Amino acid sequence: MLSKILDFLTHEYVIGDTITVSILGVLMVIGIFLLTSFILKIINRIASSKLNQDSRLKFKSVFSFFNNFIYAVVFLLTLQNFGVNITAIFAASAALLVGIGLALQTFFQDIISGIFILSDQTVHVGDVIEINDKVCKVENIKLRTTRATTIDNKVLIIPNHIYLTSILYNWTANGSLTRESIAVGVSYDSDPEKVKELLISAALNHPKVLKKPAPFVMLSLFGDSSLEFNLVFCMNSSFESNLSKSDIRFSILNSFREHNIEIPFPQRVFHMQNNL
Repeated sequence: MLSKILDFLTHEYVIGDTITVSILGVLMVIGIFLLTSFILKIINRIASSKLNQDSRLKFKSVFSFFNNFIYAVVFLLTLQNFGVNITAIFAASAALLVGIGLALQTFFQDIISGIFILSDQTVHVGDVIEINDKVCKVENIKLRTTRATTIDNKVLIIPNHIYLTSILYNWTANGSLTRESIAVGVSYDSDPEKVKELLISAALNHPKVLKKPAPFVMLSLFGDSSLEFNLVFCMNSSFESNLSKSDIRFSILNSFREHNIEIPFPQRVFHMQNNL
């Protein structure tokens, strides 16, 4: 009885001219894949056990790519053991592989860039970044793409290779505090000290402007028709800075009108000469 079972399991079936398989071989392949999966899970559990939540998510993204690579190697070795000439297959399909490689060039750039981002921690979830003239908050970092939300609440999917080819500004790399500024011009007849007082008051009255470090005003330029001031202040919610600065501009405009401070605008004077 045992010999019949062994004969059944070891009986070889020929597929095509080169591939020879048996039920025992198929069971061994399944066992190898299950063992590989078990070992990878153990490695993943041990390696990520001492990581924090943020680092664990990054490690999971990189390890998933490593998993797929190991499974591909095991699959190719299994085919080789079944008598399949892997080298001959690769040689016969060299042109196809070159075409696939060119088509997947950007894909692999994204993967490599993703590994760099996750390993050197250039960008973190929650960071406010500026890339290609777009300001957005990072929501999720995957191995190939980064998901972010723009100021107008649109979802931005960034291929990770963009980080290697573009200049990236990380607004919150040194912390959530950012320094913002508002430029405003007033007429030369205005009292500079009064202008300074009103500008600082407009900033301090906004709930999202920090009291420390305190806002300050700089006289930045003697313009052609106006004195140019810069109101400088700090915020913890830089992602909403455009809305906050709009509120402060409204407040400045109202204060200037109440105190008869003129915001000049360019004017042109035309002289008409009658030669008749």
